[in-house]
Amino acid sequence: MHRRDMLKAGAALPLAALLPACASTTPETAALPQPPVARRDPKTIEQLGRVRTDDYHWLKDENWQAVMRDPTLLRSDIRDYLIAENAYREEMMASTAALQETLFQEMRGRIKEDDSTVPAGDGPWEYFARYETGAQHPQHVRRPRHRTDGEQILLDVEAQARGKDYYDVGAATHSPDHRLFAYALDEQGSEYYTIRIKDLESGTELPDGPESTTGDFVFSPDSRFLFWIFRDANGRPTKVYRRPARGGARDDVLVYEEQDEGFFIGLGVTASRAFITINCGNQEQSETWLIPAATPTAAPVCFHPREAALLYDATHWQGRWHIRTNADGAVDFKVMACDEGATGRAHWREFLPHVPGRFILGVGAYKDFLVRLERVNALPRIVIRDAGGEEHVVAQDEEAYDLEFGESFEFDTSVTRFVYQSPTTPRQWFDYDMKARTRTLRKSQEIPSGHDPARYETRRFMAQAPDGAEVPVTALMLRGAPLDGSAPMLLYGYGSYGVSIDADFSIRRFSLVDRGWVFAIAHVRGGSEKGWGWFLNGRKFDKKNTFTDFIACAEALIARGYSSAGRIVAEGRSAGGLLMGAITNMRPDLWAGVIGGVPFVDVLNTMSDTSLPLTPPEWPEWGNPLEDPAAYDYIASYCPYTNVDRRPYPAVLATGGLSDPRVTYWEPAKWAAKLRPHTTSGRPILLKINMEAGHAGATGRFDYLKELAHDYAFALKAVGAEEAGGGF
Repeated sequence: MHRRDMLKAGAALPLAALLPACASTTPETAALPQPPVARRDPKTIEQLGRVRTDDYHWLKDENWQAVMRDPTLLRSDIRDYLIAENAYREEMMASTAALQETLFQEMRGRIKEDDSTVPAGDGPWEYFARYETGAQHPQHVRRPRHRTDGEQILLDVEAQARGKDYYDVGAATHSPDHRLFAYALDEQGSEYYTIRIKDLESGTELPDGPESTTGDFVFSPDSRFLFWIFRDANGRPTKVYRRPARGGARDDVLVYEEQDEGFFIGLGVTASRAFITINCGNQEQSETWLIPAATPTAAPVCFHPREAALLYDATHWQGRWHIRTNADGAVDFKVMACDEGATGRAHWREFLPHVPGRFILGVGAYKDFLVRLERVNALPRIVIRDAGGEEHVVAQDEEAYDLEFGESFEFDTSVTRFVYQSPTTPRQWFDYDMKARTRTLRKSQEIPSGHDPARYETRRFMAQAPDGAEVPVTALMLRGAPLDGSAPMLLYGYGSYGVSIDADFSIRRFSLVDRGWVFAIAHVRGGSEKGWGWFLNGRKFDKKNTFTDFIACAEALIARGYSSAGRIVAEGRSAGGLLMGAITNMRPDLWAGVIGGVPFVDVLNTMSDTSLPLTPPEWPEWGNPLEDPAAYDYIASYCPYTNVDRRPYPAVLATGGLSDPRVTYWEPAKWAAKLRPHTTSGRPILLKINMEAGHAGATGRFDYLKELAHDYAFALKAVGAEEAGGGF
């Protein structure tokens, strides 16, 4: 059998048999695992009068669209190389095998295996999800309201996923008349979903569900129709279709087609159930289209045409529209109002003024209450407004915490649900009576292996960036731990798209903290922790602020004795992986190790490739290097892959998924291939490619923990922990 066929068959081979022909050993290094040596195949790229050379372009399969749907189509030389990289990493991590199992069992021990969500009422039923002991995936269940009998399993994901390498159920919900249940299914990790619909009376699945979708769908409020979004060959949402809820492809009607390839599309139904919404936009502008629920086959009508630099979203309440918007320079957003029949911007009138530093995150509606989530001083809060205009804040106590709204199906109710958590406090689900201003604890996250919040403490302080900006830092540690610089630290960051990394609770972190580590979050610019301006000051031509903020946070933590240079492992995922690549180039001396999870490190090439799903939609975030020379030069000045050079790099772990459409597998693969011949430290560059998953990794809740255990074992080994068999 040919070696390539043996690889495809999954035969066990020694590492030497997996190495590309150009790898070699010497007597001095023969005792150590030898890394794959990626061949150099220079590709010259001319763009806007600039020339760059990409030695590892060959790792991108030009037939990548087909590979996303069927990974077996991956070109054989690329597959061989990725398998060799995985084998090398496994040998380098072999001394951590027992540690990985220990970490996995610790994290699993913190999960209540026979768990369920708090039921959410909707008319005669209440809906919830439930895990059985040992199950990787949930069951979606309902039962008659206010009863404990009469359960009906709507979808048994665990049973359906059995024997599958990858099985992800995205959106899943019932029709308003409670007779159908729809869910979006991805079996590759490519995020091309098929929507399946089940008849709850017969228990049978309807044939011919929509395919090649984004997984986003809604039922019309009368339950007669299903609206869904089509994803094209390049992975972009381009069209909205409508079909009878029990219909097939022959019944599809095109409702909306997006002409701008840089716009995303989303679907919704207003809480009042009066309108179906089509929501379009990117990071700089947005547009909403309305379909009256009373006439779901009507053509959509534009709420207000898209304008440059104008963002808005609309909430229907008390017979009027309430618009959250950045209009008129409202950087942290304000709320305007208008009548149903006059939705153009000329008719908008101020409802809640813009207050700098009060970032309005979102607005929701109940029959007699308008609720909003906002962030002040880098912490979230919930504000309730009644129909008479009186407002109150739902108070919280801790120094650092996170809040989010829970699932709610009903409009005519005085009860809203929210979830509270902090780095030391497990999640708590509260039902809050907005009229009586009382809260009822519905559930607390159980930690079967035990959790004593008093053992830990959370600290928050501000680190000063080079330009004087005050960057929030959150640190979780054992209570009373000495601040003498001896503790190892994991420092996490993201800093893109306005995504806020809030002070939440995570079972995984305690496997490090209980070993004397400090777990810290750098709330860098590019996120929105300090408002939308915090995001704007960390994007496009200000992107480097994200990187220098992160470094400033590390230096501030070192100065305060939380850790020391060379004892810190930095971690970030996706766009946070871009941050990891940049800070690895800029300050390799600070880090013992760097974990780049599905890292967006090949920014210049990716933002120049219009075939990729996210490229045109993300030009507002990064700039367009195909048309703007200034954007090209700025991206080229920080792009991690472009700027790899001879440096004493720390140990690096780059991870990816073969069917990932967001950060394609070749980004971490190319980064690792280029880092290895350039590092002068002698520390390893490791690559882990999940050959059966996409951007989010494994779908099973325990399989995912195994991936985390691997990453944490890498962190422990990077700082030379004895439990990990010493350092690299």
